[in-house]
Amino acid sequence: MMGLLNRAKEQSALDQAKHAIEAGRHILVFKFIEAHTNSSATGAMTGINDQMEAVESLGWILDKMSACESNVVGALGKSERVAIICLYRRTPAGSQNSGPEG
Repeated sequence: MMGLLNRAKEQSALDQAKHAIEAGRHILVFKFIEAHTNSSATGAMTGINDQMEAVESLGWILDKMSACESNVVGALGKSERVAIICLYRRTPAGSQNSGPEG
């Protein structure tokens, strides 16, 4: 089940990143959310890894990021969620990064 959810989130990130390109955007601010049962555990955030790689596969470059955690109480009990806000940038098509020499 989690694999299907992660693949759906990855596809959604890819679709939204493509849409931003098609709309002529050069900045993309994206919020990734991952549920955790215990934030004190160290480990890979596989779902977010896949989503971020999908966005970067289209040429978006991570410029800045921020993260926060929240506790959620629901029908299945208490869980923790991590939100990662990423600011991506793209170089406009046809322009070259000429560096300091100009």
